[in-house]
Amino acid sequence: MEQEELFDIPSPCINVCQTNNRGYCMGCYRSRDERFHWNRFTNPQKRRVVMLCRQRKLRVIREHLEKQRLTQEQSLLEIDVRGSCASDSQSTQKSQIEMF
Repeated sequence: MEQEELFDIPSPCINVCQTNNRGYCMGCYRSRDERFHWNRFTNPQKRRVVMLCRQRKLRVIREHLEKQRLTQEQSLLEIDVRGSCASDSQSTQKSQIEMF
């Protein structure tokens, strides 16, 4: 037996209304069909859509954080490589000077 909702579930729309490369709204993370048919959905269907939107948003946040982490790691590696190259270059120059 399903519990009746006392209040309608509000739309998750935040008035951004632009889609990402996967076809989801970049504001509320609903699909095109979920946006167009929202007013026809039952409350359980709306609840399910809201749950899916939260999952999609979390996935996007995780992907963004992972990209940031990889970018930071890459930057650190480049600094290490540059630092190693600079110290190697200085050592080589010192060796060449000592030879003369």
